[in-house]
Amino acid sequence: MVVQLRICVPGELSAVTVQACRDQQGTAEVALVQGAAVVPDGDVIEVLVARESVEELLEKLEVLKIPDVGSISMATPEFVLSKNADQAERAAPGDGADAVIWDDVTRQTGEDSRLTWNFLAFLVLATQLAGIGIVTDSPIAIVGAMAVGPEFGPLAALAVSLATRQWRLGRRAAVALAVGFPVAMLLAALTAWLSVPLGLFPRDALDKGSAVEFIYHPGPYSLIVAVLAGIAGMLSIIGRRSAALIGVFISVTTVPAAGYVAVALVLGEYQKAAGSALQLLLNLVGIVVAAVAVLLFYRRITRRLPDGVARSLKRQRNGSRRQA
Repeated sequence: MVVQLRICVPGELSAVTVQACRDQQGTAEVALVQGAAVVPDGDVIEVLVARESVEELLEKLEVLKIPDVGSISMATPEFVLSKNADQAERAAPGDGADAVIWDDVTRQTGEDSRLTWNFLAFLVLATQLAGIGIVTDSPIAIVGAMAVGPEFGPLAALAVSLATRQWRLGRRAAVALAVGFPVAMLLAALTAWLSVPLGLFPRDALDKGSAVEFIYHPGPYSLIVAVLAGIAGMLSIIGRRSAALIGVFISVTTVPAAGYVAVALVLGEYQKAAGSALQLLLNLVGIVVAAVAVLLFYRRITRRLPDGVARSLKRQRNGSRRQA
């Protein structure tokens, strides 16, 4: 797997940036177009590099302060036919599927961690579906709620925040969860309260729901499922695999529990509501803790830029700026 980087740099840093890209193990191609950048003025450098080498190259570019004076964008070509690219992948240490690009992980989780009307709408719809599945004892409706639930993004962002100490990202994710779940549960409770006098379901509906008993019985397997969901979710982000199916996995432990709390409170089943609320809390904590553990493991095994290389790049950058 190869990645294409597009780097916009001021002209005085062009040479040192090109050299850093050429020296990077796993680089297949480097192209320089002088004067191509208009706003801001500068050059454009395009690099084709093995995915497992991207993180180290990005660290070099950050030492050169390229994001401060220019820009770096990344794309993954769907198809590359190149002998140089094949050789670069073989030369790069490790495997592309295991490579972590930390800026990309932060971006992915950051985009889905905000409290938006879209996030609230999907969480409300998911909780409503879960409530319907609970009172009708319908596993199909509950699975539908799992598919709609959007809470995967904020949970992943919270884990990234704790692992990388990006507290701003964590606060944003915590707000999304702290506001989203209560609002969704309140609206689900309102729907249930209106449905009872309309005869849409009986008051003893929770006594007949054998298919949903797992929701309000917190136990070791509930926590195990949450931990497995957290691991799978974070691995899907790191490996850039489809998050849709993983999101369903994570919603197994969250959305149904939130819907059950709302319905149980309306029907006066306070013990079941407490059990489901406890399960929701344990599952949220289990998902985040497991995801943080995965991130810390990858941070430990990820190659870091040697201090000597960083100092050398800083000297080259300062020298280039003085010459300019």
